[in-house]
Amino acid sequence: MKVGTDGVLLGAWTPAPDVQSDNVQCTILDVGTGSGLIARMLMQRCRPEAEVEGIDIDEAAAEQARENGVKAYCAKLQEWPGTYDLIVSNPPYFQNSLKNPDKGRQTARHTDTLSYAELIHHSARLLKENGQLALILPAKAENEVRQLAAAENLFLTRVTRVYSKESKPARRVLLAFRKCTMYNGQWTIVEDTLVLEDEKGGRSAAYSELCREFYL
Repeated sequence: MKVGTDGVLLGAWTPAPDVQSDNVQCTILDVGTGSGLIARMLMQRCRPEAEVEGIDIDEAAAEQARENGVKAYCAKLQEWPGTYDLIVSNPPYFQNSLKNPDKGRQTARHTDTLSYAELIHHSARLLKENGQLALILPAKAENEVRQLAAAENLFLTRVTRVYSKESKPARRVLLAFRKCTMYNGQWTIVEDTLVLEDEKGGRSAAYSELCREFYL
């Protein structure tokens, strides 16, 4: 899969793990790592304080991620062990739609192999208490995923709705959740928006600032 805007946005936007102890190495999992783009961005942002891993059900994708310097494995989230401070995913997002004839792109883009319910459930299973989950999704999936997350003790901390232009509806949403089995309403949900294009069709100032460490 090529480098895409969704992956760049998630890699730049994802809240960095807030592990403070010098004796604790924070752990990060990129689910559906593909070429390893998001994992590499988090390695750039967090290392040497973080151990970053990626998983993908496509062996060719996992191999490409390894070639790009990511500790990547061909594996299913549903069967993956471990515990993590942060899980990130740019998951499959097409439901009940015509499939691409290319099997690799079909796997990457359709939810047949990883539904939203499975993604949320198994992320909650793998997250440490107070661990975070960060996702980029189609805007229309926001309410469904928020409800699934709440049922798994994952509580929303930040939401950014992404617009290609101010005049168009939101096309994507960035969501960050925190795992808390004893939630008492102590987090304020931060809500904002991000417009990708300026009036001339170039990158907006906000988009450029968010991704300035990654785009040339």
